[in-house]
Amino acid sequence: LSIISLLFFLVGCTSYPKKMGYTEVPIHDKSILNPYFSDTSQDYIYKANVDAFSNHFGGILVIKKIDDLEHRVVFTTEMGNTIFDFSFRDGDFTVNRIVDPLDKQLLINILERDFEALVREKLVAQAVYNKGSQEITEIQMDKRPYFYAFENSLLTTITRIGNQKEKVVFEFSEINDDIAKRITIIHKNIDLKIELKAF
Repeated sequence: LSIISLLFFLVGCTSYPKKMGYTEVPIHDKSILNPYFSDTSQDYIYKANVDAFSNHFGGILVIKKIDDLEHRVVFTTEMGNTIFDFSFRDGDFTVNRIVDPLDKQLLINILERDFEALVREKLVAQAVYNKGSQEITEIQMDKRPYFYAFENSLLTTITRIGNQKEKVVFEFSEINDDIAKRITIIHKNIDLKIELKAF
């Protein structure tokens, strides 16, 4: 390798946190908790807008924790017609129902990853980084790196990384009593955006 090629190789191998100016710090607690959909007594109901590959879907999204192992995610029109209905149980994913425009395996795989990241509660820290008062924790989900950012102990963003670039960013805002009243899921490399606003 020439010196220039070696430099490009080394820069290309720089991890996402270091590119963003974060420094790795010791892990004090390997257990990470996403609290937003963790209460079995709560129905999490959102007005939802999904823009996917030039298709727009609006309606009601309900996320329900059934028990310690299962979450159900149901998206309907305001008239009550099901757009999609997914179950996540202990690592298994089931499509209970989905409308034809969305019934494409590639899109189903993407929606599975998105909602798995949204409802997965218990995670294991692989590494922790900070920059000033900001801290991000790296976890692995389905062999993909995700970075969970916390501010004042509140989970504010989840970022999925691929090839050291942001692929998907989950933004949580208007947080109260472990409920994020606004959630936005933005895909950086494909035409897909999900916006959720709690009733």
